[in-house]
Amino acid sequence: MPLSFLDITVLSPPSDASANANLQYNISTASAEWVSAGGGGPVSGYTSGGRVPTVAFNTVDKFPFAADDNASDVGDLTAARNGAAGQSSSTSGYTSGGRVPPNVNTIDKFPFASNGNATDVGDLTQSRERVAGQSSSASGYSSGGEAPPFANTIDKFPFSADANATDVGDLTQSRYGLAGQSSSSSGYTSGGYAPPFANTIDKFPFSSDGNATDVGDLTQGRYRAAGQSSSTSGYSSGGRANSDSNTIDKFSFASDANATDVGDLSQIRRGPTGQSSSTNGYTSGGFTTVAFNTIDKFPFSSDSNATDVGNLTGARDNPAGQQG
Repeated sequence: MPLSFLDITVLSPPSDASANANLQYNISTASAEWVSAGGGGPVSGYTSGGRVPTVAFNTVDKFPFAADDNASDVGDLTAARNGAAGQSSSTSGYTSGGRVPPNVNTIDKFPFASNGNATDVGDLTQSRERVAGQSSSASGYSSGGEAPPFANTIDKFPFSADANATDVGDLTQSRYGLAGQSSSSSGYTSGGYAPPFANTIDKFPFSSDGNATDVGDLTQGRYRAAGQSSSTSGYSSGGRANSDSNTIDKFSFASDANATDVGDLSQIRRGPTGQSSSTNGYTSGGFTTVAFNTIDKFPFSSDSNATDVGNLTGARDNPAGQQG
């Protein structure tokens, strides 16, 4: 989801790409977050895990950014689970935490270069579900969640080596069902359930380990929304407050400010997950009275509604999202 880092204008990878595997050129955040081996930014969205309605899945779905199309099943997580966080490095997708049941602390990793199953590469500091995910150029982050009780923990794990996470800070509130976003320098955690429903936009630094600060509000308190990130803005789409929502909120990375309502998803739903290309945000899956397989797409270049551009291999809610 999450994505980003070191602002640059270079749109092609370094000549020694293999030696710089973790220097990522994610054009969707105009920074050093992921570029595929061929260059040009992330080329696919991934949706991993999820449930329908109480049965969990281990499926890793993949769909293209270059064309509007359905997803295909390209691998499995190490265990079926829902409510996990998604992170993305230059070469791999990560799915951390979640609920089997019970809640787990597992950090799974799967490759972008080839379709394949995930491997268990480490543990979070706590077993918890409905966590938010963020990604810097070097590390994955998992913030908040429900252990129980509700957690304010910000965990960090390295992309350069398979290892356990460490607790590097706290959110301003303990809450679960949050959305995660990432700029070139900071991780963001928006919304969630405290209780009551939170509208808080928290921000924490990538350059040093530390606590988050409250830098703005969503247009309404809600939880179980999807998070997306462009080069300049964070997005929170869908979710639930007193009722399920189709709202797409947008907030600035350049200045600390409240979000604005900039569009609607094609369906009202809670529990979807988010992916980000260089030009568009995606919202996949979710639930109202039934689970959805919808893949929605909305543009970063203008504020407008999302369109339905494809289907997951199966309907599910509470999955994790990645891009690579």
